Amino acid sequence: MKTKTVAVVDYGSGNLRSVSQAVAHVAAGSGLNVAVTSDPQAVMDAERIVLPGQGHMADCTRELAESGLLDAVLHAAANKPLFGVCVGMQMLLDRSEEGPAEGLGLIPGEVVKFQLEGRLQADGSRFKVPQMGWNAVFHDLGRGPAHPVWEGIDDGAYFYFVHSYYAKPINPQHTVGEADFGGRFAAAIARGNIFATQFHPEKSADQGLALYRNFLHWNP
Repeated sequence: MKTKTVAVVDYGSGNLRSVSQAVAHVAAGSGLNVAVTSDPQAVMDAERIVLPGQGHMADCTRELAESGLLDAVLHAAANKPLFGVCVGMQMLLDRSEEGPAEGLGLIPGEVVKFQLEGRLQADGSRFKVPQMGWNAVFHDLGRGPAHPVWEGIDDGAYFYFVHSYYAKPINPQHTVGEADFGGRFAAAIARGNIFATQFHPEKSADQGLALYRNFLHWNP
């Protein structure tokens, strides 16, 4: 029987080692093989895809195109479970103010920068952009059951963020998790077989591992 693979896409931008180690940890004993790959055919053949990203979105989208992996990622996004992480989430939208840059257009919306100059947090300190550190993520948004990738994870559990820009999906139904940093923003988005987070599950201790584990068992 052919081994089923989870492909962590290596297009030259992303925290590949930490992501792949976290996914491999929760995949142990499941029969899934976790592979970091820059081979478009391997991405096409994989059962599930993880699309990481870090740095500037314009650089990430350019590197994805230049790597020859773009068509394979678009095919994956249309046909199999895909998990976008950080800038890998931002790239799923139409465009970003950062650059500016064009996205993949898989979830309608844009990526915008936090505008928090001169504003104070509850403790009297100034907001600092980028947001770096732990923040609570809420998936009970009052619209019925939470997305299945949240199964078993407490509403308001803390995850680790590093970002200056955030996603603004056009359709509020595509926002499946929110955090607060000078106001509520989309911390997780989803559409069909796509699920993505602004935060880093691989840096988010047990709750991050639980999210990756749920993704491996998710059948959209």
